[in-house]
Amino acid sequence: MKVVAVYSTKGGVGKTTTAVNLACEAARDFRVLLWDLDPQGAATYLLDVKPKLKGGVESLVAGRTATAAVIRPTANRRLDVIPADAGYRELDLVFDAAKKSGERISRILEPVSRQYDVVILDCPPGESVVARNALHTADVVVVPLVPSPLSMRSLDQVRAIVAEADEPARMLAFLSMVDRRKSTHRDAVRDLPREHAEVSNIVVPSTVVIERMGSERRAVSDYAPNTEAARAYSELWVRAASLVKAKHRKH
Repeated sequence: MKVVAVYSTKGGVGKTTTAVNLACEAARDFRVLLWDLDPQGAATYLLDVKPKLKGGVESLVAGRTATAAVIRPTANRRLDVIPADAGYRELDLVFDAAKKSGERISRILEPVSRQYDVVILDCPPGESVVARNALHTADVVVVPLVPSPLSMRSLDQVRAIVAEADEPARMLAFLSMVDRRKSTHRDAVRDLPREHAEVSNIVVPSTVVIERMGSERRAVSDYAPNTEAARAYSELWVRAASLVKAKHRKH
């Protein structure tokens, strides 16, 4: 089972839409589990899943509730979800109080590791215990970057957290919410992939096509497959999968 975490220290960068679209792209060929770790529960909503964990998140973390009991199906037969619910607002405290708190995500996933080929973790923004846990579990960390002066600061922060792990994940950053009418965005598209090894040349545009996910409750490729956004997410999954394979060949 391979783990891909979608993460940024900064909010509002297209993280959840990325996680959902990556999960749906991966589900074309693999059995996929998306774990919505963000208290806002946006991925749970976008995939039209009921935001309620049987027994609550504390019971799941403590091992009193089986992982399989909290997994919910989606309209895509190859894609399942561990939904977020209101209890996730306290998840940092719950993780912090647990034994071997840095290993909780991997321990929770272990019982279902034979059921899924790929796990996508939609991480909360910020430098939280939960986010660090997810990044240390991941094989690849996908980082959306909005073209702005703060974006590179965010990349540096992610890089530092990833480096703390015993076996650091591969990083795959890309430019998100790009408006090519703005010169700063065009400059970022041109310059950042040249200047930073982790930044790919994949560009996800700022477009109403992605905004429609809120009403469609589906991945972009399901309702607008011939758009720039759909092609970008497809390529992003191809790159992420390639990095996962490379990491496991190394070990």
